[in-house]
Amino acid sequence: MIYQDFQDLHLSALGLGAMRLPVTDGDNAQIDFAAAEEMIDYAKENGINYFDTAWGYHGGNSELVVGKALGKYPRESFYLATKFPGYDLANMPKVKEIFEKQLEKCGVDYFDFYLFHNVCEMNIDAYLDEKYGIFEYLMEQKKNGRIRHLGFSAHGDYDVMKRFLEAYGDNMEFCQIQLNYIDWTFQDAKAKVELLDSYNIPVWVMEPVRGGRLSKLSEENTEKLRALRPEENIPAWAFRFLQTIPSVKVILSGMSNMDQLKENIRTFETDRALNKEETEALLSIAQKMINGLLPCTACSYCVSHCPKGLEIPRLLEVYNEHEFTGGGFIESAVLGSMPEEKWPSACVGCRSCEKVCPQQIKISEAMSAFSARIRK
Repeated sequence: MIYQDFQDLHLSALGLGAMRLPVTDGDNAQIDFAAAEEMIDYAKENGINYFDTAWGYHGGNSELVVGKALGKYPRESFYLATKFPGYDLANMPKVKEIFEKQLEKCGVDYFDFYLFHNVCEMNIDAYLDEKYGIFEYLMEQKKNGRIRHLGFSAHGDYDVMKRFLEAYGDNMEFCQIQLNYIDWTFQDAKAKVELLDSYNIPVWVMEPVRGGRLSKLSEENTEKLRALRPEENIPAWAFRFLQTIPSVKVILSGMSNMDQLKENIRTFETDRALNKEETEALLSIAQKMINGLLPCTACSYCVSHCPKGLEIPRLLEVYNEHEFTGGGFIESAVLGSMPEEKWPSACVGCRSCEKVCPQQIKISEAMSAFSARIRK
């Protein structure tokens, strides 16, 4: 296992994410404890020392299982991370209650790493609202030694992250973002990394293989990569790309079975960053994978011509995400932050926006298609 220095710690470059642990009978809330414990044991025996869980993972049971499985080991032998569940606005007034419960569930006296969970469009205002006292309470817990390192995870866009950093950036020690060779441009992850670099905040990675999408490529793309590195398996390319980015410290993988765990541990026995030719080849593949999506450049000419005042570039960005993934959290979070009169269903099909679109996007058709998809 390779390790990364973070302050005075040596963190395993591969962290075990506990969002996709093995379950029984296909029920996400029913973790197969024996199988999960076997994976955690194997991870520890093979050098992984960073374990990431959260309040809401597996219907609230991930913290319980991870805490129990790690409980037999000396506390100083592992680093445990969990998060304040601000993805649910109902939790905002409950920071003390939830934090105390998390310590109890995990069976620990402190968390090595604690995060504001999922800073995004729908919760940024609440996270910044002083009436909830979330930041102040977490800083107090850090002062008391019950949080060793404080950071945040973010699914929001660049501007949302910038707002959060302008408020709390001086006190954030790390940030966890969705980062992989698809999202380097598709979700503007490159700009997000540069933003974090400007604050000297190291990067933790989530979704390194895009929920499994990057673990298997087309035969054509597989052959292109094998010509460059015959011995490298396809999932490893996603990790090697991340090893190329200097500010990345911990790469979290939500592994669901022992085979995935063993394969990833083998990959992280070495640090084999990509060279320029390899990087360009991988990013070229990524670009082809997202070709066919709407070519919006966010010029915003359309916005002033929309009689409903829709945030068309943002809606088209979310539409593209929906088309690529088939539906997921990001689009629901963005739409959830908007009043319904600003949803794609509010489009009246007047096509005024299309007359000024430099990319000649059929915006009204996209809005209609998007509306149909999110109603399903």
